Amino acid sequence: MKRILTAALALVLIVSCVSLFACGKEDSGDTLRVAMECSYAPYNWTQPDDSNGAVKIADSSDYAYGYDVMWAKIIAEKLGKKLEIVKLDWDSLVPAVMSGDVDCAIAGQSITSERLEKVDFTEPYYYASIVTLVRSDSPYASAAGLSELAGAKCTSQLGTIWYDVCLPQIKDAEILPAQETAPSMLVALQSGTVDLVCTDIPTAKAALVAYPDLKLLDFTGTDDNYIVSEEEINLGISVKKGSELTEKINAILAQYTVENYEEMMQNAISVQPLSEE
Repeated sequence: MKRILTAALALVLIVSCVSLFACGKEDSGDTLRVAMECSYAPYNWTQPDDSNGAVKIADSSDYAYGYDVMWAKIIAEKLGKKLEIVKLDWDSLVPAVMSGDVDCAIAGQSITSERLEKVDFTEPYYYASIVTLVRSDSPYASAAGLSELAGAKCTSQLGTIWYDVCLPQIKDAEILPAQETAPSMLVALQSGTVDLVCTDIPTAKAALVAYPDLKLLDFTGTDDNYIVSEEEINLGISVKKGSELTEKINAILAQYTVENYEEMMQNAISVQPLSEE
């Protein structure tokens, strides 16, 4: 009898362990961990509450929202997963995806050949043309093309095509060190540290809300504009090399149009914290 009870107890323990392992395995896969800066409006930003559908940032009392969070919510819902937003510095995004610390990064990343050597990208989830921001009282405020920005003192965000590819195209430009974040580059412009910054049009439109004394210069459609490839203005969601998640996200993106993208972006710009000040 004692041996029977012992054997029965052992069987119960084995079944319990197997069940716990199975549950643990299931739980570990029911959350979509999405990385972003949470400081790059209107793509993503940090706010103190869940207004407008913001999502709590992992290991923080703050919440994240913006265009990227909108997409993260859609993708997580359609995949049947819980969403977790992971706040990381810009330079940490690709390494986190490569290591598997996060499932993907939705962070306004250009689909560049350099990044494609390290991670896979989905189809574009936004198409961002390149523009210039100056102060309204700047001697460059009336510029009608890139050639009229010659000699300007300028900067942009670190690790972006704005800084690495576009600014060097300005003749005789005095290019100052790159700024760590988009907000810091805007402060540099507003304070008069630089004459101009290069960015994309959603970031520029969001900046005008915070700094109405700035002016947006868009040379799109002219022969005197920044020369960039499609890969540099197409923004994608980065995923670990070989992951099945790329195909799944692409299937979700295929259900939406460019018009949907623009509508979502305008919604993001309209509810960013700066628009309420």
